[in-house]
Formats: sequence, C-alpha cells, structure tokens
Amino acid sequence: QMQLVESGGGLVQAGGSLRLSCAASGGSFRTSAMGWFRQAPGKEREFVAAINWTGGNTWYSDSVRGRFTISRDNAKSMVYLQMNSLKPEDTALYYCAADPGGKITMITMTGRGFDSWGQGTQVTVSS
Repeated sequence: QMQLVESGGGLVQAGGSLRLSCAASGGSFRTSAMGWFRQAPGKEREFVAAINWTGGNTWYSDSVRGRFTISRDNAKSMVYLQMNSLKPEDTALYYCAADPGGKITMITMTGRGFDSWGQGTQVTVSS
C-alpha cells in the first residue's frame, strides 16, 4: 500500500480558493488512479474527483464540476485539487486515496478499489 499525506487545507471565505496537495510514497503511484473524497461532520464520505494513472481522464462529482480541478505530477508523486469558488457546503475533511487499478470505472465514485487513504486535511469555508 501507499502512504499518502494531504496538505493545503485551511479556512477561507466563500468565493475563495484553495489548492490541496497529496504526497505519495511507498507504492506504485505512477500506475494508480488517484481520488479525492470528503466527509463533513454527521455525513457520509463523498466522492469529489478522480484522475486515471496517465492523467488523461478525470471525473468529478456534480457538486464540484466546473469549480474544482484534479491534476497529478507523476515525476513528483503528487496529486492536487485546485478548488475555486468555494462554498460553505464544501466544508469537510478532504482525503486523498489511491486505486492500484489505474483506471476510472463505474465503481470509482463509490470509493471501492481505493486501498490507500491519507489522514485528511480540513477545509472550512465561511459565509
């Protein structure tokens, strides 16, 4: 399994931007699909975005499409989530995850297939 460490969270006003980073080590980052998930207090974990192993295919939840952008740098073993036009409902603990299958599939949004997870970084958006 891979070790994943998220960073970049913080407190931001509505309409602002944040860039989350996820540093990967100890696994096959270059051949893994990567995803971002989030969980707000009292709510279930929610899919946010995913990117396949080449970076050529991405997918987003309806709630963030057009505002968030996922990207990766395989040379640096990093994955990023650029979050623009943030809303109070984006407040959550954001997790990075790795799927050794490498591809975005019908089950990607469920979180199944992701076998490595980070500890999360908190994003708080004030109104």
